[in-house]
Amino acid sequence: MEEKERWLRAARQLSREEAQRRAEQLRKEIAYHDYRYYVLDAPVISDAEYDRLMLELQAIEEVFPELVTPNSPTQRVGGAPREGFPTVRHLVPMLSLANAFDVSDLYDFDRRVKEALPGEKVEYVVEPKIDGLAVSLLYRRGEFVQGATRGDGEVGEDVTPNLRTIRSIPLYLLQDAPDLIEVRGEAFMSKEAFAKLNERREEAGEPPFANPRNAAAGSIRQLDPKVTAGRKLDFFAYAVAHYEGISFTTHWEVLEWLSRQGFRVNQHRLFSTIEQVVEHIQGWQSRRFELPYAIDGMVVKVNSLDQQERLGSTMKSPRWAVAYKFPPEEAVTKLRRIEVSVGRTGVLTPVAVFDPVQIAGTTVSRATLHNEDMIRERDIRVGDYIVVHKAGDVIPEVVRSLPERRTGEEQVFHMPTHCPVCGAKTVREEGEVALRCPNISCPARLKESLYHFASRNAMDIRGLGKVLVEQLVDRGLVRSVADIYYLTEAQLLSLNRMGPKSVANLLREIEESKNRELHRLLFGLGIRHVGERAAKLLVERFGSLDRLAQATEEELTAIPEIGPKIAASVRNFFNEPRNLEVIERLRQAGLSLESRVPAMGQGPLAGKTFVLTGALKSLTREEAKAIIERLGGRVASSVSQRTDYVVVGENPGSKYDRARELGVPLLDEEAFRQLLERVQKGS
Repeated sequence: MEEKERWLRAARQLSREEAQRRAEQLRKEIAYHDYRYYVLDAPVISDAEYDRLMLELQAIEEVFPELVTPNSPTQRVGGAPREGFPTVRHLVPMLSLANAFDVSDLYDFDRRVKEALPGEKVEYVVEPKIDGLAVSLLYRRGEFVQGATRGDGEVGEDVTPNLRTIRSIPLYLLQDAPDLIEVRGEAFMSKEAFAKLNERREEAGEPPFANPRNAAAGSIRQLDPKVTAGRKLDFFAYAVAHYEGISFTTHWEVLEWLSRQGFRVNQHRLFSTIEQVVEHIQGWQSRRFELPYAIDGMVVKVNSLDQQERLGSTMKSPRWAVAYKFPPEEAVTKLRRIEVSVGRTGVLTPVAVFDPVQIAGTTVSRATLHNEDMIRERDIRVGDYIVVHKAGDVIPEVVRSLPERRTGEEQVFHMPTHCPVCGAKTVREEGEVALRCPNISCPARLKESLYHFASRNAMDIRGLGKVLVEQLVDRGLVRSVADIYYLTEAQLLSLNRMGPKSVANLLREIEESKNRELHRLLFGLGIRHVGERAAKLLVERFGSLDRLAQATEEELTAIPEIGPKIAASVRNFFNEPRNLEVIERLRQAGLSLESRVPAMGQGPLAGKTFVLTGALKSLTREEAKAIIERLGGRVASSVSQRTDYVVVGENPGSKYDRARELGVPLLDEEAFRQLLERVQKGS
């Protein structure tokens, strides 16, 4: 916060012209460092130095909001959700590749090329075929202006805001760029990101993606770019379609140019005979599993662009390229038992345990069965022979059972009614397939609960990091979040790397955390679906945890922004006796379960809505908001006819103009201070 304030103060000293020049310079610097980090994997500055560049740019754009551009690196986190996707007509049709499924198909492809180019020397470029989503990127004078999906090949969907969130797509080309160029490539998800996304989806009770391609496609087609930004997509450029003011002679030359402009380009090889191509592809068949991303084959392209043009295309596919598809790797094995694991958010997941088999380069003996509904749909029984593969070459998965091999001794599986770890009665929320353990002190959930409880936006207990939490739980010193407040100096000194000074600092932090506002404690309890915003709304309405614990679902859903899912989750949490025990121990430890901010409808500013715009001299925006809320008022993000006051600081934005247009009362900083003094004296 102090660092941000320092840059804001510096930005306020700039004239508009100086701010514009500095912002343009910072964007170019950040674009270069993004290229070094995300494309070359060879950064030349530290993360801290990069963060300082970004903070300075954010400060300038906050003080001068009119300087924000769609391609600013500060906008990569995603803009506002869109109503739908407009369509884009491609300058050159995006055709799909014809497939080759065995070596003879590759020789047939070579024969057709040679027959169409009699007596000519033909070279081939071979590249891995990424399992992702083909997209087209349009650059005007070096700036990214539009991105689209393939669609039907002629017309695609405009997904520009979503593609801007992908760090390996340059927003500006690095070198002298042509007036117009259309770059083609593949948006994809790494194996690690795919596995983590599916884990999050299962924990949230959502169906997992079948493969990285589905995950990438689903992420690109999100109406909210912030969702896309959170999916950790990547991008490889593999061609240019339309271009003006530049010339190329070979596909190899195109790939080298793309690399110099800041794009990630996949490894590629050049061969003079189809025999060399076949040998190269066969070598990749087993090595493909070593890559950090999934590929489902190899692409073979004629290198000469002149030859490509003369070979032409069919209605669907170019005649100068072919995609060799690797056969899927599956194995048959026997399912010995189904175990139930409990995840960090309490989700119960059935796990198949079977005789070990080799798949995609590794030995596998366990695979998730996701949920009970999937087990029923695929009719999987303990004792069955099953077909197993790796989804996206990453996650072991049971594809199907082989009922024709049953002996009659196989057993139908049923999910437990109580948590197998702590014994709490499981819950299944409406509209979800996942069963959950609602007990936040369940040993299977405890470490994650503690990380969250101590996090900055919750109880902010500095020093209580992952390494320390691991020790506290593993040694049995903490069995619930409440136990944090009963730790002794002697217990902490017994832990690794905890000296007297570290222990004293931690105990001070724990004691200070008792004074956190109630909504932070509620958020820290980790109730499913209850984020920071929902926690504030619940505390504003009920004013204490005791009153919240007694609230019915009808009372909860009566609060704007609190829907049935949040209401059901809150009720499930307070219906679990173990959670009530944790809350009682927190009370006994000295934490207040009453809000210091008046409940909704109380306080001298009750019923009043404020909007803040511009920079205040004596307060940060967060401090002003906290004061208003403490006095019972509400702070909104936009101006409407229901707004009571707009507080105007230095360099106000469009909210100031909107307030004047609607006739909403305006308060400068001095008038705002006087208003607060009056209401506080009268309260």
